[in-house]
Amino acid sequence: MNEPTSPDTVADTTTSAPKLITFHRFIPTARLPQRADRSAAGSLPTRAFRYCEPATSAAGFGYYLFPPIGFAVQWDGHDIMWTYEGVGEWFPLGAVQFPGFSDSFDAQAPDEIKGFSPPFLGALQEPGLIQLWTGYVARTAPGYSLLVRAPANLPRRGGYEAFEGIVESDRWFGPLITNLRLTRTNVPIDFRPDYPLLQVQPIPRFVYEEQHLNNYEIVPEMAQLTAGDWGDYYDTVVRPNSQIVRPRGQYAAAARKRRSSEDTAEGKSTGSRA
Repeated sequence: MNEPTSPDTVADTTTSAPKLITFHRFIPTARLPQRADRSAAGSLPTRAFRYCEPATSAAGFGYYLFPPIGFAVQWDGHDIMWTYEGVGEWFPLGAVQFPGFSDSFDAQAPDEIKGFSPPFLGALQEPGLIQLWTGYVARTAPGYSLLVRAPANLPRRGGYEAFEGIVESDRWFGPLITNLRLTRTNVPIDFRPDYPLLQVQPIPRFVYEEQHLNNYEIVPEMAQLTAGDWGDYYDTVVRPNSQIVRPRGQYAAAARKRRSSEDTAEGKSTGSRA
């Protein structure tokens, strides 16, 4: 995957409007975050990329984050060992700093913050669980949180699974970390700095609040569907399959057309307020 080169990847001081998300790089050698790819970094089948709008929309929602260095861990069911590129030996994993980072952190941090550089990697108390810092701190726009998860629709590298978490990153300015569950024993599990480790997705905080999530309804019997429900089902399922010549990707085309129309309307509205 190519390193992003857009000017939007660096700090923009020309406007006071808050960005949806700002990534602050602490580890200077860490790969820059990049927009998630609608093709899942080229791994989606061509037919899915062209016609499956749900899959491509999910794949492209958010930003990829990468390990800040190539490293490997190995778990024997009890203890975890680790190594990183260039050292050629294995070490017991407790809680470790990114190589050379603590001195760099202390050289730049205010006096009252010196000595508090985030650990890069650590073994948790629970067997087979580790915690990894991406080398970044993220801040989202007011009212937005950050869903941290494994990359959507991207083939997983074997040997571990990422826990999902939601961080109130408009209020909490701290290390962007993830917890991983190791799923293999007695074999090295590799983490590559050029392969996405996480996908982070800004979401409005109200969408996961209890009051909002509890506002749902269940229709337990098909006989309770309304005429409008059946009409929508007809338009979605029956009409396309009844066409003599059925164009491919009708849902994808309709969704893209709707988004284009909404973007145009939003642009005109924004221009009228300028």
